[in-house]
Amino acid sequence: MAINIGEEHLKDEALQAGDADTPMSNINVTPMVDVMLVLLIIFLITVPVVIQNIPLKLPDVRNNPTQNKPTNVTLSVRAGPGGACEVYWGMSKVTSDDLVKRAVAKLKADIAAAGGPQNMTMDNMPEAHIRGDQNVPYKCIGGVISDLQLAGFMKVGFISQPNGPGAFTS
Repeated sequence: MAINIGEEHLKDEALQAGDADTPMSNINVTPMVDVMLVLLIIFLITVPVVIQNIPLKLPDVRNNPTQNKPTNVTLSVRAGPGGACEVYWGMSKVTSDDLVKRAVAKLKADIAAAGGPQNMTMDNMPEAHIRGDQNVPYKCIGGVISDLQLAGFMKVGFISQPNGPGAFTS
């Protein structure tokens, strides 16, 4: 019996000594904590750099219904065949040169009706309202705005009809 007790004693010493065949039950968490601390420091340094932005004062926009006055000009813009731009003054189709000529004549008539340029204010200045088709290229709208500015129009607005909440999603 003494021999058997000695063999069991040797087996217990082998388990305590960390024999290569025995599974290890302890986990060393020090390297994991080191990695987590390094990541924390990296995020603390990089997040303020990413969040920086340029200070802007954005306009306070409210949707006011358009008041149609007889002095206003209503233009419709749509894409024509082959990528051409079609511009309509009221119901008649106009070219870019015709648009400028008509706009200048309209401004001159409104200034004369007001009694001269000294009587023109932002309240009685005629407006141009542009109705652009949803599929019209930007160059068409930009060209109309440029022609109106060349003619002397100071107020140019867009007529739109939103579809309700979520109208801008596709």
